[in-house]
Amino acid sequence: MSVQVLAGGRYRVERVLGHGGMALVLLARDGELDRPVAIKLLAENLANDESFRERFLREARVAARLAHPNIVQVFDVGEDDGRPYIVMEYVDGDTLADAMRHEGKFAPEEVVDVALQVCGGLEHAHAAGLVHRDIKPGNLLRRHDGAVKIADFGIARAAEATRMTEIGTILGTAAYLSPEQAAGEEVTAAADLYSLGAVLYELLTGRTPYVFSSLAELAVMQREQAIPAVRELEPAVPPRLEEAVMRCLARNPSYRPSSAAELARDLAAASPEPPTEAVPAPSGVRATDVVRPTQAATAPLRRPRAGRKAPSFGPWLWLTAAAAVALVVLAVALATLGGDGGEETQRPPARAEPVAEVEPTEDPGQRARNLAEWLRENAG
Repeated sequence: MSVQVLAGGRYRVERVLGHGGMALVLLARDGELDRPVAIKLLAENLANDESFRERFLREARVAARLAHPNIVQVFDVGEDDGRPYIVMEYVDGDTLADAMRHEGKFAPEEVVDVALQVCGGLEHAHAAGLVHRDIKPGNLLRRHDGAVKIADFGIARAAEATRMTEIGTILGTAAYLSPEQAAGEEVTAAADLYSLGAVLYELLTGRTPYVFSSLAELAVMQREQAIPAVRELEPAVPPRLEEAVMRCLARNPSYRPSSAAELARDLAAASPEPPTEAVPAPSGVRATDVVRPTQAATAPLRRPRAGRKAPSFGPWLWLTAAAAVALVVLAVALATLGGDGGEETQRPPARAEPVAEVEPTEDPGQRARNLAEWLRENAG
């Protein structure tokens, strides 16, 4: 292997952990902090492709925003000889895909414990406005002590930009894709719940919800065929656990659990034994909402017409209002004092005292007219 050290020698590579179509994953030691780390190095043949570089670096920016015990932590990002790399937490264990190959199906209570941890990570990510888009057994890492962590936010995207970027290109692994994602439609956090449901289905039954030979065949099956119930394949699964998993696999995203936290509560209640993992606290974010981290709870105000600035009224707005009230009061007083016992009496006009000893820089009446005009243009 040609790469031995990165970041000027800070990271010393020990061995290859794995590789995929986009990147090489290395086990290295951080010389400054004296700890093992996993380094994802962009594949050499893709390093000169700007679009791949952007997607790869976006993984670091997105994942670095998340800090949760059930999400693989990103520590650092850099480049080595033109090849971008990401330094991540090293998880000493295996993927759920490896575990299924070695162990076969999981017991229902074990499935619930795994699911509660994944739900905790997803709830945190969804509350931050992020959708993973590629939940599958290969991206769920299980440490030797049983802790489960979500890896590879490489194709996760901020929720305000979850539409597919390339026509005809499906990001992720087809067997775990939600129907809306496979069709290239808008993807919300509900897609992650579908994918997790597909993973749990496989952990319980030993097979994915649909068995297919092409993406076109999968699209037809998702549109026209029902998924076999869990208990048809594995009768020992408790009915309530089957119901929770099958609900995740609903075609319509709005029929799935409203959040990862809600799914966790359903799974914990359906477990044949008391779960050993805590149920994540709900964040209040619905899975079908495409939420930005800073999105306001109320609708945004309509902007003024192009070329016009909203007038700045400052304290003169209140001064104008006070003056108007004073004039109304004065007019009422004059009308009341204008006659006594039915007799009209001529009186000298009263002089209103100034509201404040402030020299205006603009006519208050004009400011009031400006305010009225601006409110009419921007109402609603």
